[in-house]
Amino acid sequence: MENTQHDMAPFDAGEMMAPICSVFRRFLKSKGLKYTPERAAILDAIIERDEVFEVEEILLQMRGREGRVSKATIYRTITLLTEAGIITQALFDSKQAHYRLIYGREPQDQMVCMRTGRLIEFTNRDIIELRNRICSELGWKPIGHRLQIYAHSPEEEAEASDPPSSD
Repeated sequence: MENTQHDMAPFDAGEMMAPICSVFRRFLKSKGLKYTPERAAILDAIIERDEVFEVEEILLQMRGREGRVSKATIYRTITLLTEAGIITQALFDSKQAHYRLIYGREPQDQMVCMRTGRLIEFTNRDIIELRNRICSELGWKPIGHRLQIYAHSPEEEAEASDPPSSD
């Protein structure tokens, strides 16, 4: 998968940690759940990654640290973080769910090549304005969005139309 980012402000994990932790704590409290050291460590690992990730990657990252966190705890925490609007699920292939940190971030839309799985991320002000206008018209407050466009990349189209070589 290839990632390219445009118009993104630099990300400072330390700067984001306090607000995200506060949001997660409030969310957990509203559900009658506790902000445990394991949940804090999982959130910290996600913030440190600052990229699209799979649950298995977080599990491997957590194994290299003190204190054991079970796979089940990671999956439950990922679900809670998704419900809290801190991360979102982004499916790029049929094998594994991928996630990304979205809280406090510019929306990142994606274009995925259906032949190669190549991924290009982009931000488009027109899409953000359209989202905001639709929400306003319906009386909703926009928090974020996700747009995935499935297409064939120009390189793949060129390869598909090239005649086979006669070597």
